[in-house]
Amino acid sequence: MASNFIITQHPANWQKYPMKNVHYLLATLATVIVLAFFSVALTNCKTRAKAEKRETETFEETLAKAGQSENEKDDKSASEAEQSETDTLDEARAKADQGDAEAQFRLGVMLDKEENYTEAHELFRKAADQKNSHAQFALGYYYDYGTGVEKNEVEAAKWYRKAAEQGEKNAQYEIGLSYTTGEGLVKNESEAMKWFRKAAVQGHADALFNLGVCHANGMGLVRNDLLAYQWYLLASANGCESARDSLPALEEKLTAVQREEGQRAATEWQAAFEERQAQK
Repeated sequence: MASNFIITQHPANWQKYPMKNVHYLLATLATVIVLAFFSVALTNCKTRAKAEKRETETFEETLAKAGQSENEKDDKSASEAEQSETDTLDEARAKADQGDAEAQFRLGVMLDKEENYTEAHELFRKAADQKNSHAQFALGYYYDYGTGVEKNEVEAAKWYRKAAEQGEKNAQYEIGLSYTTGEGLVKNESEAMKWFRKAAVQGHADALFNLGVCHANGMGLVRNDLLAYQWYLLASANGCESARDSLPALEEKLTAVQREEGQRAATEWQAAFEERQAQK
């Protein structure tokens, strides 16, 4: 079955996405241009995603943003995190040599920028073994792309899962993809939806969109155009261009009353999400 899974992030998905104002949901409907509703074969979605990742943002740029994850509050105080950003290579190495997992991760980031992928991989491994979720995701990425190590989809899925189980939304999304495509894991649409939903609850734009795609196509979820519309609206409001482009075709399937209902539900969901974020 074909679907319109379009993944435009990761490496960008290490960054905590800035949330748009809830009123943008309605503005989206007025400004979006009617485009053709296009599809990509499900088994090829991750391959295309990887190509788009490389074109839109380098891995180095992604790594530099990794410390902005919500999990960092558990790793360091705000002042310590700020100091780590200004460390020189030698200072970062000195901290890493003391066994500090976050310092090992950040040194790995620096070395990756210098294209020293072998040593970066070693540092990510050390930090990942200490349950640093950023490093676990980085390690999964390295195995996923064959960076500094032989490409290994099974190993990639293993490290993505470890990070995902710690609440890393980007890893949750990647595990969802792996279950969708069967890369490194046995295909399982129900498991894919479980992980997409976990990432979506944290505001992951592409996960929000994929939930909509699954409702629109009845993949692992009951086919429901109204729910698909709600998720597309949320994904669009949080920066997913693919969702924005896909809205017009879906809107044509809905009545005016249904569109209004979907907009209201999406606005309420977004408001609740932003309230949760503000309380953290």
